[in-house]
Amino acid sequence: MSCTTILVGKQASYDGSTIIARDDDSGSGRYDPKRFIVVAPEDQPRHYRSVLSHVDIDLPDNPCRYSIVPNVLPNRGVLAEAGVNEHNVAMSATETIAVNERVLAADPMVKLEEDGTPGGIGEEDIITLVLPYITTAREGVKRFGGLLEQYGTYEANGVIISDMDEIWYVETIGGHHWIARRVPDDCYATIPNQLGIDDFDCNDAFGDQREHLCSGDLREFIAEHHLNRTVNPSDTDLNRFNPRTVFGTATTKDHIYNTPRAWYMQRHLNPSEDWDSSAARYTPSSDDIPWCRVPENTVTIEDVDFLMSAHFEGTPYDPYGTLGTPESRHRYRPIGINRTGHMVAMQIRPYAPAESRSIMWISYGSGPFTAATPFYANVDDTPAYLRDTTPEVSTGNLYWTNRLIAALADAHWYETNNAVEGFAENARVFGHRLVERTDAALAGEAPSDAATMRRRLEAANTEMAEYLRKHATTLLNDVLYTSSNLMHNSFAMSDRWN
Repeated sequence: MSCTTILVGKQASYDGSTIIARDDDSGSGRYDPKRFIVVAPEDQPRHYRSVLSHVDIDLPDNPCRYSIVPNVLPNRGVLAEAGVNEHNVAMSATETIAVNERVLAADPMVKLEEDGTPGGIGEEDIITLVLPYITTAREGVKRFGGLLEQYGTYEANGVIISDMDEIWYVETIGGHHWIARRVPDDCYATIPNQLGIDDFDCNDAFGDQREHLCSGDLREFIAEHHLNRTVNPSDTDLNRFNPRTVFGTATTKDHIYNTPRAWYMQRHLNPSEDWDSSAARYTPSSDDIPWCRVPENTVTIEDVDFLMSAHFEGTPYDPYGTLGTPESRHRYRPIGINRTGHMVAMQIRPYAPAESRSIMWISYGSGPFTAATPFYANVDDTPAYLRDTTPEVSTGNLYWTNRLIAALADAHWYETNNAVEGFAENARVFGHRLVERTDAALAGEAPSDAATMRRRLEAANTEMAEYLRKHATTLLNDVLYTSSNLMHNSFAMSDRWN
C-alpha cells in the first residue's frame, strides 16, 4: 500500500480544529472501491478473526458506534481505513512506512506461517480493534500499543489518532515495538510513506508522557541490537534521538517515491522559504525534511484538499504541466495519484456541540479530478450514494462516477480542467455553507434527544450526497462530451475544407 498523510494541530488550523487527513492509495495495478458506512454496537464482533493473518482476538463487550470508509470487497478483510467514533475520536490507519534491515533482524515481522500459525495484526484490523473502545486519542495509542506488543504486526505502519485536543502519530518498529509522538498544537506534520518522526524524547516517554509514548523496553531494544548510530555515544544518547536514523530508511527509492511529497507539502505551507534554487535548504531528495513545523498561515480544509490531490503544480515535476522536461515531469511520485481510493480529512471542531463536533471530509477516487466534501460523523446511517458502492462499474454511486471522470479527463487535461476545477470549487463552497446552515439550525432549536439530532445530521449528509449526485453526473456528461469530440477517429465532411 502507499499513502500520504498530513496532520494539523489545533493552533495551526484555521478554526481551532484538529485535522487529520490521509490518501488511501491502493498498490500498483489495483483499484479498491470504497464505501461510507456506520457500524452499530450490535454489529461489532465480540470475537475477531483476521482474514489475512488468521489471528483470533477476543474483543470487549462495550463497543461504541463509529463511522468508517472501508473497502467494498471483503477479500482482504475490513480495511476500515478512516473513522470517527461517537466520542469524537478519529483514526486513520494506515500510512505504510518502512524500517531498516537491522530493525527487521532484531524484531521480525509476525507472518502467517505455512503450518497455519497465525500472523500479527495489520492495516486490515487496526481501526476495528481500537476505535470502538476508546474515548480519547491517548487511550487509542495505548490500546493499539498493547495489541501490537501482544500480537505483533506483519507490516510497518503509521497510525493516526486524534480528538478535539490532541493528535497522536504512532509508528510501528519491527514486529512488536512502537513509538508515538503528539503533534505540537501549533504545527502541521507531513508523512509520505516513510518513517517520519525525527525527534524522540525517551525521558518524557518513560516519565510524564506529555508528548511521547513507546514500547516499555524501547531503550533496551535499541541498545541490545546496536541500533543507535550516534558517533561516540554516551549514556545519555538514548534519552533523546532521531528515530529516522535509528529505525528508518534513506534510499534512492525514497528520494523518488517519498521525500518529494513532504517537500511539496511544506513548500506550499511555508512558501516564503527558498525551495527551488540551488541554495535551497531542502530539496525533493532531502532526508532531513522536518516531520512537523509551524505553518506561515493557518491551514484550511482547502489547503488539505489541495495537498492531498497535489501533483507538483508550479514545478518542473508536474505530470500535467509545461515546465521542465518530459523526464522531469515524471521524475517523482505525485501525491494525487491514479490509485487513490479515497481521501478522508477528519475535523474535530472544539466550538461545536459534542453531537455534531466531528466532520469527515470525503472524496473518492483520484484527487485532482474531484473534491472533498463534508459529512457529519455521528449518525446512524450514511447516504446510499456513498454507502452502496458496487464492486462493478456503475454511475449509480459516487466512487465509480469519480473514477470515470478521472479516467476520461486525464487524457484531455487542458480541455477538461476548467470544468473539473469549477465542480470542485462549487462543491466545497456548498459543503461549507451546508455545515454552517446545519450548525446554525441546530443551535437555534436544539433537538430534544440524541436520536433526533443524528437524524438531523443524516438529513444534512443526504443533502450533500444529492448535490454530489447531481453535479458529478453533470461533470461526467461534460467530460465525456469533450473527450468524445477529441477521439482519434473523429471525422466530419466539413473537416476536409477547414
